[in-house]
Amino acid sequence: MRYFLSVFFVFFITLSVLAQNERPKLVVGIVVDQMRYDYLTRFESKYGEGGFKRMIREGFNCKNNHFNYIPTYTGPGHASIYTGTTPKYHGVIANHWYDKETKEMVYCTSDDTMKSTGTMASSGQMSPHRMKTTTFTDENRLFTQMRGKTIGISIKDRGAILPAGHTANAAYWFDGGKNGDFISSSFYMNELPKWVVDFNKSNTVESYLKVWNTLYDIKTYTESGDDINVFEGGFKGKETASFPYNLELLSNDNGGLGILKSTPFGNSIVADFAIEAIQAERLGEDDITDVLTVSFSSTDYVGHNFGVNSKETEDTYIRLDKDLERLFKVLDNKVGVGEYTVFLTADHGAVYVPAYLQSVKIPAGYLNNEERKEKFNTFLIDTYGTIDVVENISNNQIFLNKEKIKELNLELDDVQKSILNEQITYLNIAKAYTASTMNSVNYTDGIEASLQNGFNQKRSGDIILVNDPAYISYSKTGTTHGSGLKYDTHVPLLFFGKGIKKGETYIKTVIPDIAPTMSALLGISFPNGATGEPLEFVLE
Repeated sequence: MRYFLSVFFVFFITLSVLAQNERPKLVVGIVVDQMRYDYLTRFESKYGEGGFKRMIREGFNCKNNHFNYIPTYTGPGHASIYTGTTPKYHGVIANHWYDKETKEMVYCTSDDTMKSTGTMASSGQMSPHRMKTTTFTDENRLFTQMRGKTIGISIKDRGAILPAGHTANAAYWFDGGKNGDFISSSFYMNELPKWVVDFNKSNTVESYLKVWNTLYDIKTYTESGDDINVFEGGFKGKETASFPYNLELLSNDNGGLGILKSTPFGNSIVADFAIEAIQAERLGEDDITDVLTVSFSSTDYVGHNFGVNSKETEDTYIRLDKDLERLFKVLDNKVGVGEYTVFLTADHGAVYVPAYLQSVKIPAGYLNNEERKEKFNTFLIDTYGTIDVVENISNNQIFLNKEKIKELNLELDDVQKSILNEQITYLNIAKAYTASTMNSVNYTDGIEASLQNGFNQKRSGDIILVNDPAYISYSKTGTTHGSGLKYDTHVPLLFFGKGIKKGETYIKTVIPDIAPTMSALLGISFPNGATGEPLEFVLE
């Protein structure tokens, strides 16, 4: 009997060791903010062999990957990637949204119960408390008895905090401004680790305050439009949005070191900091899986400023490719080739600058919100004698004042339908839906299904509006995002490293599939609100 137990014990330990060895030592989740899928193919000839192309060559490329909810914003994007579900369940319905309980706008990661760490400013008063479900990073922490580390890094606070989840060891984001420091929150720590303090004291960030010119001869940038045009924003203090940009001279009028956020050098700073984190935190150095989440946000700032078709955007992606190569080489050396796993995706895409689309005769334009508001207020007064039946209009949603409606002896459903029938007559509103419809009808495809996946019963509004394609509420230079149309939903999804097959597919995948796929790879529980499914064709 004793012999049998001894053999069984050895067999059990052997299986446990094998199971541990099958797991990657480190998972790196990369989100490229505002990366359309076609940036992989448009700029392919300019990429080197060690960044995007390495992921495609050695890993798996999901070519038909989409967001399956509205709105396609940064906060919901990062939350959905890592929770494996949509705003309907994780609750991050926008970057900022109207809180129906407090009657005020709230920010997705703001938390005034926390203190800033690494700064005296309020920019560190953050946490993931508004995200209602777990992430796969949380589940890995639980599975490993909190021994597997999780660290989140980004230029943006929400790009660091939401992916890292509720149980992270740390999340760091770039404070910009005068100091250009990476900071954190008391949610994670009361003091910055020495390696972060040392990084902030180094000249790393300041060294990027230099001339931004194209990496290669600008004449070879044939994948983007003319450098000088009327569709780009540019920087204060420079007459044209055209190369070169003397960032040191421009910094005084553009947020000090914060100007770097809106250049490809912001991504380089994040790569530098991520590399330092890998080394200082000894990520991936044992058999207990760690997770590093990295969000490259400067691509979003550049896109908003210069647009989809700009040479600035092209140069930013060419340089990001170099930063990815640097990061992968460090992972090869520190963790080991074949010992780590990486996925790369985006939090949303972007629309071409509508003014540019108009110039080439494609239907597009800009919303006249003042005209809409004036017309709507007239309707409210004529119909209800007051505009107070509406509390807030934001994120293409109308929030009604339930108390006022009750005071006027009106039925909520009737008011919703009346306002819907009014709004649908307005210029450039393509569709409108009531909360009652979202709660009672089960949509399975189209814009309606995407709206429903983004509709949170407790947090979303009473009427949801959908604008015409390529019509945005934005300046006439630069671009934005947020719709359920393909230019906003179609984003890359690349996997490579340990446990990943080589290949590609045009089978449709959706953003909530990522977290269950990583959970399946690690052999851990799925995030507790996950609605996505593991992509088994990606896994070995």
